[in-house]
Amino acid sequence: MNINYLDRGAGRRIAYDVQGDGPLVVGLHGMGDLRSVFRFTVPALVDAGYRVATFDSRGHGDSSDGFDAYDDVAQATDALDLIDHLGGGPAALLGNSMGAGAAVYAAAERPAAVTALALLGPFVRDPKLSAGAKLAVSLMLRKPWGPGAWAGYYKRYYPGNPPADLAAHQLRIKQSLRSADHLASFRTTAGTSHAPAEQRLSRVSAPALVVMGEKDMDWPDPIAEARFVAESLHAELVLVPDAGHYPQAERPDLVNPALVAFLGKVSAGA
Repeated sequence: MNINYLDRGAGRRIAYDVQGDGPLVVGLHGMGDLRSVFRFTVPALVDAGYRVATFDSRGHGDSSDGFDAYDDVAQATDALDLIDHLGGGPAALLGNSMGAGAAVYAAAERPAAVTALALLGPFVRDPKLSAGAKLAVSLMLRKPWGPGAWAGYYKRYYPGNPPADLAAHQLRIKQSLRSADHLASFRTTAGTSHAPAEQRLSRVSAPALVVMGEKDMDWPDPIAEARFVAESLHAELVLVPDAGHYPQAERPDLVNPALVAFLGKVSAGA
């Protein structure tokens, strides 16, 4: 697959790839991950007649470091500029984890550019973390053990049905964090807030789908959090049994049909 780049100025760039033809869908991944987290999602959407672009967030994967911001607003800006770069859209946004917060921000700020939101394991507000938990995350992301520690910890987010290639995906994450200044970028990203997304939930007018794994360990009650997000966005809700923070990778057999059906309804309505 060819890697393309979106120029962000001052020698910085965002890496992305595009597959398929048809209405545009743009995938936004979470912090400490890669665009390949959608590796089971993209083929299903391409087969359903969509053009799908996924990109590595700032300081992740094949994208550059050295940005002034790494938060939801920055990722949303990159997504909207990528839509413009690919022909102006509009596009459906597929946001996983932190990418969901960025998708919400983008939809609120430029509603004409966003046809729909599909949010997977969404972070659209800040979780309540103890001082001890914040310290643990900070220590885990230190050199020299940071890349290996995060790649190993990452497996915990797949509690029910980890994909057969999870070890290979963990290795890609580990290698990414060891390249350039990606570990420092990740630490900066981890310290950002989802408040800008939460503040804009009521301003989103695009149709939305919320998909949450019932064992998502980022929330003490993931089902309650999923319902909060769905109610805030007047969204459809899909709860995925025996899945964690990456339901699209653990249960593509359940998530892909839900995504295709949702996007099909949005297209028919348009």
